[in-house]
Amino acid sequence: MAEPAIDAEIIDRATAALIAEVREGRRKSIARLMSIAESTGSGGKPALAELHRHTGRAHVVGLTGVPGSGKSTMVRALTQRFRETGRTVGIVAVDPSSPFSGGAILGDRIRMLDLSGDPGVFIRSMATRGALGGLARATLDVVDVLDAAGFDMVIIETVGVGQDEVDIVQAAHSVVVVSAPGLGDEIQAIKAGVLEIADIHVVSKCDRPEAGETVADLRAMLRLGTLGRDQASTWKVPVVATSAQKREGIEFLVDAIDQHRAHLTESGERTTRHRRILETRILKAAEDIVRDRLLRQNRVRLNTLLDEAVARDLDPYTAARRLLGEG
Repeated sequence: MAEPAIDAEIIDRATAALIAEVREGRRKSIARLMSIAESTGSGGKPALAELHRHTGRAHVVGLTGVPGSGKSTMVRALTQRFRETGRTVGIVAVDPSSPFSGGAILGDRIRMLDLSGDPGVFIRSMATRGALGGLARATLDVVDVLDAAGFDMVIIETVGVGQDEVDIVQAAHSVVVVSAPGLGDEIQAIKAGVLEIADIHVVSKCDRPEAGETVADLRAMLRLGTLGRDQASTWKVPVVATSAQKREGIEFLVDAIDQHRAHLTESGERTTRHRRILETRILKAAEDIVRDRLLRQNRVRLNTLLDEAVARDLDPYTAARRLLGEG
């Protein structure tokens, strides 16, 4: 079947050429389109809209966990193992923003430097720039670029600065939660946060003596049904003990990811998850459009409502309704 032609009425020839180069896997074009995706303007929207038609083949793995759990080292080891099995890997590493420049604080990204020379690996660091939930605003657009460029696996590493970064569940097909050993009873206290979104639990640094207790605690809670975001699913969430630094257990983690991918396809859950991801993207895009439109068309009205709210003559909810023309 012939590939659908790019609509010349929607995008110009230069943009069409850029998309074609991205689909050919040209690294400079991939980086350029990612920069367009991260820009706050609307000039790149037609290109991203066209690019979306060529996505849907990559398997997206979300990797999250608390600070110090070894996420970056885990991403590096996972990528190396995927490459050994002949698969190409795109990495989207979300980092905190610098309070001075607004750019990404690269942190442990130096642990991935040895991957940068591999033509089958593409790494992109992104700053959160104030976005909540553990992801940057343009994370999924960048994932689309890697998907359209033909990467087999796309790994999203969340910023990992707290237990409320659960947006990854609306962005990935398989969610891997990394826990550091030695949490013990603390797992019980934080289980309502990140731990419940896992498709696969990983206990890192398994060479530490307390790692066995962490594995046992997680497995006990899974047996009791206190963890798990989809109780109706037939997928049994595994707990994998690893040492990314020593490359121990990584092959079992890759096997678990592959088994989960097969489960999603065979059960039909992949379509459900993909639909949920798209729903989240559509609603967030709609929110951005409405916010921009309100600020552009109603700035004077907003300032008046702000004055009334500051004077306590109006509450924020009523002000919002009036801004929308409902009150």
